[in-house]
Amino acid sequence: MKRKLLLIILDGVPWRNFRRLFGNLEGWVDSGEARIWKHRSVLPSTSASCYASIHTGVSPQEHGCTGNANVFRLNHKDIFSQVREAGGVTGAVAHSYWSQFFNRHPYDYVRDVEYDEPESTTINHGRFHSMTGYGKANQMTPCDVDLFASLTNLCLRFELDYGLLHTCTLDSMGHRFFHEGEEMDHACFVMDEMLAPFITRWRKMGYEVIVTADHGQDERGHHGGRSQLQQETALYYFGDAVGPEPDVVVDQLQLAPTILDRIGAPLADTMKADTFLR
Repeated sequence: MKRKLLLIILDGVPWRNFRRLFGNLEGWVDSGEARIWKHRSVLPSTSASCYASIHTGVSPQEHGCTGNANVFRLNHKDIFSQVREAGGVTGAVAHSYWSQFFNRHPYDYVRDVEYDEPESTTINHGRFHSMTGYGKANQMTPCDVDLFASLTNLCLRFELDYGLLHTCTLDSMGHRFFHEGEEMDHACFVMDEMLAPFITRWRKMGYEVIVTADHGQDERGHHGGRSQLQQETALYYFGDAVGPEPDVVVDQLQLAPTILDRIGAPLADTMKADTFLR
């Protein structure tokens, strides 16, 4: 592999919350250590549909995941499969939907909560959580610092070439408290503070890092449709590549080919969008 890269997806964070509440990420933008672009999700701007598009580089209208109630093993090639085809090692610490899309469906609570499968053609090292029972009264989300630590553990133990981390904490907080209250302000502050030391550590370990979200949320904590608050989020990049002008909006379908190009793995024929890092 030419490079190692980690993709950090903080579920459900609109552009304006990244820009006004994530002081560490914004500080790195000011210092020049990170660059930022606006990132626009596919439609529907629903979590599962976005997960599938981020990793396959094709729209929901093509891959077929129309929402969270329609999760299955995808047929399209994806970032994991392409890195494996090139001989790289992959890992994921994420919601169980990711395991179902890119490894096995249905999700087995015992078999799939933790696995190390060196011969897998997709995810070699998986650590997954299902959030079973999720609702406004109980978010069922793991602590994010534990998730960041789990990804770091996989990187150290297995020398991942590509690692995914996905957390639903902020999406769940947004659905519960919306985005104009002290609860959400504090949740974003805590996430930023927890994440920051790990970004420093991952960079020292030789990883390029992308921090983004799958979609945004509007003033009522909703997403799924077409509006700037629902579709638009931020994308922070830590690395040496040359990127587009600051006012360019990154299309969600550009993530898969761009990540594969940075790592040095072949793009699937179905990944038609242009790369945005060179």
